[in-house]
Amino acid sequence: MAMWDRIKEQAKGLQQQSQGAGQASGGTAGGRQPGAGAGGGSKEKMVGLLKSQLGSLKTELKSGAYRDASMAMCALVAAADGSVDPAERQHVEGLILQNDVLQNFPPEQLRQRFNKHVDQLMFNFPQGRADALQEIAKAAKKPVEAKAVVQTGFVIAGADGYIAPAEAQVLREACTALGVSPQEFGL
Repeated sequence: MAMWDRIKEQAKGLQQQSQGAGQASGGTAGGRQPGAGAGGGSKEKMVGLLKSQLGSLKTELKSGAYRDASMAMCALVAAADGSVDPAERQHVEGLILQNDVLQNFPPEQLRQRFNKHVDQLMFNFPQGRADALQEIAKAAKKPVEAKAVVQTGFVIAGADGYIAPAEAQVLREACTALGVSPQEFGL
């Protein structure tokens, strides 16, 4: 648990830096909601921090529950705005395959599970969302995996340097499904 306390403290420090920068410049960038993707540098640092912390857990994150929940999480993040075009699907799939921790699993398993969830979300979004959240909730049994699923989603959502409000909402819903406090991730 001490490691998670360090993660929370580091994330909290980065969030405070981000809020301080936003206040110094007269508010949030572009009218974005605070905590839902505030500007550039510090958010990128936070995503980088979460990515490196996730990497430090690589040897612990080898279960099928983590793999399946992470792929459902990635699909929800990709479809957060209600659609996933082929370029976005390919981009997220590339991020998944490049993720150090997810390299614990065969690429074809990751692709299959990610695309299954994206297809379900595009066919019937409410049902696909419910199915993905149900898959995510299965990782709640192990707190380290539960938090790692949220971190994985955060890293995917923040890959472009910005977490859109719809992506932040998906991350909060995943936190609820996993029994993890969204505040631990600045959401």
